[in-house]
Amino acid sequence: MTTALEPIRRIAAYAICTESTGRVLLVRASSRSGTPGVWSLPGGAVDHGEDPNHTVVRETAAETGLSVAVSGLHDVLADMRSLPHRGVTIHTDRLLYRVSVRGGTLCDRVGQPTDLARWHTLEEAGKLLLRPFTARALDLPSGPIDLHPEEAPEFPSFHAVPGPDGLHRAQRFAAYAVATDPAGRVLLTRVADGYPGAGCWHLPGGGTDYGEQPGTALIRELVEETGQRGRLVELIGVASHRDAASLGPEGYPIDWHGVRAFYRVVVDRPAPPIVGDVGGSTSEARWFGPEELEALPPERLTEVTAEAVRAAQVLPPQPARAG
Repeated sequence: MTTALEPIRRIAAYAICTESTGRVLLVRASSRSGTPGVWSLPGGAVDHGEDPNHTVVRETAAETGLSVAVSGLHDVLADMRSLPHRGVTIHTDRLLYRVSVRGGTLCDRVGQPTDLARWHTLEEAGKLLLRPFTARALDLPSGPIDLHPEEAPEFPSFHAVPGPDGLHRAQRFAAYAVATDPAGRVLLTRVADGYPGAGCWHLPGGGTDYGEQPGTALIRELVEETGQRGRLVELIGVASHRDAASLGPEGYPIDWHGVRAFYRVVVDRPAPPIVGDVGGSTSEARWFGPEELEALPPERLTEVTAEAVRAAQVLPPQPARAG
């Protein structure tokens, strides 16, 4: 029974690496894995505090012998699979990056979770057993390879565990919105007292639930935090931030690592913002005009908000300097 398996979560990063001829780089799962003989994109789990950009380079080198450079973010998705032989059900938030080869020599591995690394045409890849996330990334069909739980197990949205140094650690995946209305205003929320970043303006959004896709979580959080109904337009980027001794309502320091996907969202029919999740991490929600947003001091914005707003280019352009 998959419902008896222990639920765990992880964040992972993968490489979509193609040659000029169109061949794609894939790795094969070994007998040490839960799906031996199945092929997937090279990649693996994001270590605590590690930037996913570094993860995908490190994991690709370890699994294939090739050094790669990240050229962009392709997609972010989530899935669940049960591994009865390990006694767990895993929710994985997968970050898929486009990469190019810088050098190295393709090599095989012995006694590792993956044992072969090969280049395949898309036609060849379509005849292989592919992990579902890999098939989706390559726009290919996938078979019933992963065992899915009948329903998402109970799992806390915030989960801290003791680290090797005795300090509690928490790694959390979240989805946030750079939400705009037809007038070009940007929707922000204020962090409530007692939470990290208290008093700062933040993007609407938050941690995803177990088994939940990032886009679905984002639209849900937008309604809960601001009362606005939006439509997802595009994925803009992913931010990775670590606070080695974050202090929140738990009352004790936590080595906190947040990986946050941020999306462009349009609210076609804006309304006065209403915070529905009273008593939570959001104390206020407000629409900001571009000039108002630009006038906010940098210290009044959370890290991910400043990064996402720059990436979304919602601020007025800076005037050209004379001379």
